[in-house]
Amino acid sequence: MTEHLGGAVIPTGFDVPVEPLRRAAHYTGAPGCIAEARAFAARFLQQLRTEWCASVGDRADGELLLMVSELVTNADRHSNGPYILELEGTDSSVVVSVYDSSTALPRRFPKNPERVGRHGLEIVHALAAEVTVERVPVGKRVRAVFSLRRG
Repeated sequence: MTEHLGGAVIPTGFDVPVEPLRRAAHYTGAPGCIAEARAFAARFLQQLRTEWCASVGDRADGELLLMVSELVTNADRHSNGPYILELEGTDSSVVVSVYDSSTALPRRFPKNPERVGRHGLEIVHALAAEVTVERVPVGKRVRAVFSLRRG
């Protein structure tokens, strides 16, 4: 933080980052990629705690990792190629974007506790403040905004 006193600028040593923390990882779809993506997201959260002084409780931590797992699992299962996990965060939220090579948009099924499987997007919508899906030149991007300030 910088204080301005009568036109003088005095650095206080408490400068806060102004750009979100951004990280991305590329996965081939080989066995173990989903676990690697979760570990990547866990490291990202730790860095967010350190660099942004983000307060991330155990519940929010677990929910974000679940959301990453669901999005990456969908890309792994439904695309014919590699996929990219992109994370962007501040002290209040994390944006999770997953790019894959499939142009088929994911389908959100109605709630049905008797259905086995196909609950991924339902889970993501329950955890995220906002979910968007769009086609991009390489396939599609699924983007979910996760609030770190959970009630």
